[in-house]
Amino acid sequence: MHIGEICTVQTISCTRDETVQGAAMLMRRHHVGDLVVVDADGGGRVPVGILTDRDIVMAVIAPGLDPASLLAGDVMSDDLLTASEADDVYETIERMRLRGIRRVPVVDASGNLSGIVSADDLLEFLAEEMGELSRIGSWQQAHERRARQ
Repeated sequence: MHIGEICTVQTISCTRDETVQGAAMLMRRHHVGDLVVVDADGGGRVPVGILTDRDIVMAVIAPGLDPASLLAGDVMSDDLLTASEADDVYETIERMRLRGIRRVPVVDASGNLSGIVSADDLLEFLAEEMGELSRIGSWQQAHERRARQ
């Protein structure tokens, strides 16, 4: 299965020049804990970083800085891991595990933002897969009962 099939496509984003306070307000308005920071590129949105509620707390609030005077680009994590829509789910899980990353922006063939996949999305997908796998035993037993009659 491809990441593009399970990612969340309604991704909330901001640009580097959004204030941290403005970014926090976007998170609150949309009930999300992260924003993909993008550069506008000919009408597209190219991911350049990610800003989480934890980033804001640790880098701005805890040291007592003014969130209205700092920009998303100042606080975002810019060591960004992205996934292509066509990337394999299991390969993406491995890349996330190796980097210790919980959220990965998903890009289309042009490199524009098309969604985001989180560890929670992947856990839900894997739980569904495990559920399907668990049904094999009961199906096999029913099949054997019918075959013996």
